[in-house]
Amino acid sequence: MAATQRPTRASRPPRDPATPRHPRSGTKQENVLALLRRDEGATITQVMDATGWQQHTVRGFLAGLKRKGVTVEVLDRVRQVGPSKQGAKGSYSIYRIAIAAPAEAG
Repeated sequence: MAATQRPTRASRPPRDPATPRHPRSGTKQENVLALLRRDEGATITQVMDATGWQQHTVRGFLAGLKRKGVTVEVLDRVRQVGPSKQGAKGSYSIYRIAIAAPAEAG
């Protein structure tokens, strides 16, 4: 029996590490960051609608931003109270990427 060989894949030339990487445009992550940079911020529901992600994926993305050193602030927490003084559906928080204060010259 003859061994079957797979066709070789065309490889890309190696990237020069000195050149900066350019992020892809039009990605879901880019869209989420644009939503979070707005003055009014964005809710998890708005991000879910814009990306098609599940709630846990959006929360994971926000946690990943924190790990990367990006500060995500909570602008407002709207809490709907249901029976037995527990949180009800309709509660939400508004998130925004914190705007860095300009450094003071000293």
